[in-house]
Amino acid sequence: MSEQMRIMGSKELPEDLRDRIVARHRSGQGYKKISAALKNTVASIILKWKTFGTTRTLPRAGRPAKLSYRGRRALVREVKKNPKITVAELQRCSREMGESCRKSTITAALHQSGFMAEWPDGSLSSVQDT
Repeated sequence: MSEQMRIMGSKELPEDLRDRIVARHRSGQGYKKISAALKNTVASIILKWKTFGTTRTLPRAGRPAKLSYRGRRALVREVKKNPKITVAELQRCSREMGESCRKSTITAALHQSGFMAEWPDGSLSSVQDT
């Protein structure tokens, strides 16, 4: 693994490397020679270049999450600290963190984290062992 890939912390190849792969492909080199010289996967990069005309990272499909991973972890911490906390109080906490969202979004996020049951008073109970 190259030093640049280690610094980036991403599974994507750097753009300059992708551009070098396309340049070698344009000059007539085959997939095996390119991958042997650059020690990377080549076919998917060339296919992307042929399809979209670019090697840049394209936008992903799908709707962005309302809660960030950081906000989700903060909500889980609050529930672990106080298992009887209500969803309305969690909504207030998330608003203070700068991530205002609906109660249904909070309950869905906690459900995905393993906090499932909701008591009649609106507080949450954990299915996990805390």
